[in-house]
Amino acid sequence: MAKKTEFATKIGLVAATVGSAIGLGNVWRFPAETQENGGAAFLLLYVACVFLLGVPVMLGEFVLGRGGRSDSVGVYKRLSPGTGWWLVGALGIIASYLITIFYMVVAGWTLEYLVQSLSGTLYPSAMDSSEAHRHFSAVMSRSISGWWQPVAATAAVIVANIFILLRGVQKGIEKLSNILMPLLFLILLGLFVVALTLPGAADGLEFFLKPDFSKITPQVVVNALGQTFFSLSLGMGILVTYASYYPIGTNLPKTSITVALLSLLVALLMGGLIFPAVMTFGLQEEGMHGATLIFMTLPEVFGQMYMPWLWSALFFLLLLVAAITSTVSLAEVSVAFLIDRCGMGRRKAVLTALLPMLILSPVCALSMGPLSGVTLFGLNIFGLLDKFATNMLLPVVSIGTCLYVGWFGPRRLLHSQLGNRGTLRSPLTGVITFILRWVAPVLIAAILLSN
Repeated sequence: MAKKTEFATKIGLVAATVGSAIGLGNVWRFPAETQENGGAAFLLLYVACVFLLGVPVMLGEFVLGRGGRSDSVGVYKRLSPGTGWWLVGALGIIASYLITIFYMVVAGWTLEYLVQSLSGTLYPSAMDSSEAHRHFSAVMSRSISGWWQPVAATAAVIVANIFILLRGVQKGIEKLSNILMPLLFLILLGLFVVALTLPGAADGLEFFLKPDFSKITPQVVVNALGQTFFSLSLGMGILVTYASYYPIGTNLPKTSITVALLSLLVALLMGGLIFPAVMTFGLQEEGMHGATLIFMTLPEVFGQMYMPWLWSALFFLLLLVAAITSTVSLAEVSVAFLIDRCGMGRRKAVLTALLPMLILSPVCALSMGPLSGVTLFGLNIFGLLDKFATNMLLPVVSIGTCLYVGWFGPRRLLHSQLGNRGTLRSPLTGVITFILRWVAPVLIAAILLSN
């Protein structure tokens, strides 16, 4: 059997894993979830969920990936041959592929807004707030309801993913992460510092950091759990796939804590950037939902600042970096499956996985415009993929992972992998086992039932 490809350096390993975990979940989804769920109270719940639930489930996926040394299906076939547990991995691959389809669309929107910011077309002239709102409504409408702009932008992102993935794990994924992750933190830190100088910074930070515990409801708790899974890329097969590239000496508990802390840091910086900005310009009552926040509210904020094109360009460059690291990690799940299960070379596997997206993702993009009349269960194609993959498949895969690692996998798998086969002390193995067996499945089931 050929030697399994591995990450070349510890820094590259962490950068790649952090890049897969951060992505659009923290940069896009977290601020909107925080605003909708009571601000600081939601933040505290989210932090608790990351460490009490997210890290143990992440370790479960790490243990599977490095223990099985294969793709999301192959790890189960190697560790428990002749059983049906591989279906859990198969659902993870399906989920990641469906998410990749619509993530490519979001990345395409981001690329289009970056180009518009740099070219000056996003801010053609000075305008007051009402004019700005109408202008950005038109921009949003144009970017998602025309036919060629979103198609071209989405295709460009897919081609970029193909180029990166063709270069392999070390020269493609790892090298990309080593460049883009420092860039992401640098841009985010710069925008955060600028946001703190705005007149409404104190009010924004108070909303974000001063908890009102009366805001906590059972639904807010469930939403915090859901955000934890989304922001750490749990249940998508990404962490299983990436962990299969980890060298045997990798300290899995230390890696999981590092990834969780850096993911939280990005979430905190994003909140510290967005809430002072929207409070300063009185836009806190406007749309704070995903696409509306990113493509309308924030550009309107930048439009009222000095040199709006500069801040807008920096922000959409930040978002594009997050989008690229997300799409590359998601696509690698399918690529690894085709290589390990179907015996394909990397080139054939990459093209087989991504070329169909040159059709699927543009169709998804057009479902927000010309194809908006095509619906199922009241959802367009984009919304259907989003709801089915993130609300249904991810919780099911995560429950399966927890039950397998906690109860049905090889008896010493968890202890052996967390302790690096006896070379490391792993005092938390008992706690992790308890959470994976009893706590995580119940809480994830609550997310599934709520959805």
